[in-house]
Amino acid sequence: MTPAPQPVDVLLVEDDPGDELMTREAFEDNKIGNTLHVVRDGEEALDFLYRRGRHAQAPRPDLILLDLNLPKYDGRQVLEKIKSDPELSHIPVVVLTTSAAEEDILRSYKLHANAYVTKPVDLDQFISAVRQIDDFFVQVVRLPKHH
Repeated sequence: MTPAPQPVDVLLVEDDPGDELMTREAFEDNKIGNTLHVVRDGEEALDFLYRRGRHAQAPRPDLILLDLNLPKYDGRQVLEKIKSDPELSHIPVVVLTTSAAEEDILRSYKLHANAYVTKPVDLDQFISAVRQIDDFFVQVVRLPKHH
């Protein structure tokens, strides 16, 4: 018998309120016991990860869902920062974006994204995609334990 998965902290970096809502819905629909933390731009994402300002008490996320097209710092800059920092580089990052551009896909993997998912336009497909990400990273893949 496999042990029940531990709830995980998921950081969603998303500036589109509609996409945030759909992601929340996917989490709720799936009865996922995970905590979804939401930040709306690249600067706030880095504040959360480095526990600065109002995010001083932020937990270290177990999984990051990262949009590429963000205000302040874009997702590529955030991804580069995460993956070049020894304190953060172990955290899996799933790029979840509307961009299907080949250069964005290639660049994201070159910056060590763990997965690249193009956001489906349709609500049901979007919810299904988020569920599959969750199923895979929370149920299937072993995540590193918090230090």
